[in-house]
Amino acid sequence: MATEFSVGDNAVYPGHGVGRVLAIEAKELAGKKLEFYVIQIIESGMKIMIPKNNVESVGLRPIISKQEAGEVIKILKETNVKIDNQTWNRRYREYMEKIKTGSVYEIAEVLRDLFLLKVDKELSFGERKMLDTARGLLLKELSLATSKEELAQEDEVRQIFGL
Repeated sequence: MATEFSVGDNAVYPGHGVGRVLAIEAKELAGKKLEFYVIQIIESGMKIMIPKNNVESVGLRPIISKQEAGEVIKILKETNVKIDNQTWNRRYREYMEKIKTGSVYEIAEVLRDLFLLKVDKELSFGERKMLDTARGLLLKELSLATSKEELAQEDEVRQIFGL
């Protein structure tokens, strides 16, 4: 059963972040009538049309629950992590794959790892940009799932997001 969204719902589009369903439109393409979700990404204002029957394949999903947000915060607070000592470009590719999954847990791992890495050494330009991307993708969703005030109560989380 595919996830159904209604107008006004928030949804997460992998790689772009949280969007709001503005409309559900029917269009005819190649003689077939298709229904689309019209979603506006909150951060960028970009509008995306996603065919309803492609929701699964593009990874569109609802915002995480408060409980799942707690799991994400646990991942972010974990500091006893072995960070792969591979070359920055191999690590970058690996992290990019994790971000593209749209999994909030994978993105949290990338953010945590880059944040911990930053303490030890200068990040490459690409890694700094990726840190900002992961931070942006997670912060919006976490603050919708909990609240910014709740996030700011956790010292480690406050540092990571600069709250």
